[in-house]
Amino acid sequence: MSLITAFRAAALALLLTTGACAQQGAETTTGASIGPQAPTEALTIDTHGGEVRLNVEIADDEAERNQGLMFREPLPDDRGMLFHFQTPEHASFWMHNTPSSLDIIFIGVDGRILNIADHTTPYSDAPVPAAGLTRGVLEIRAGRAAELGLRPGDRVHHRIFPG
Repeated sequence: MSLITAFRAAALALLLTTGACAQQGAETTTGASIGPQAPTEALTIDTHGGEVRLNVEIADDEAERNQGLMFREPLPDDRGMLFHFQTPEHASFWMHNTPSSLDIIFIGVDGRILNIADHTTPYSDAPVPAAGLTRGVLEIRAGRAAELGLRPGDRVHHRIFPG
């Protein structure tokens, strides 16, 4: 076996092992997997134009937040992923291994949108930071935030936000 063939075989084995670990780590506290068939919860946002409703998958532990929407097909218009931080933090996201552009919506501890990073670059490792302390981050299809009229200051309603 040539050195290149051996290297390719080792790289493939590592990739398969890493993928298996990521899948095992992507279980929610209820035992359901994060993914296209994952259970969703209702989330509403009060905008200047009215109320917006989305169905969101919840990523509320370290493994789920690390996996996020990596390796996933584009989200339907009515779906998203809500990252919940039990302890508020200055969140920063990236698009590593994420094939679809997303709008990343940073939500403050009071449930209001802090900032929106629209049309993020697929597969980018560049940090996408929050404008302040966050309790949650919502990812939706790229361009969807503008279509829905979402803006900083809009109020997000979900069980993880007070009030």
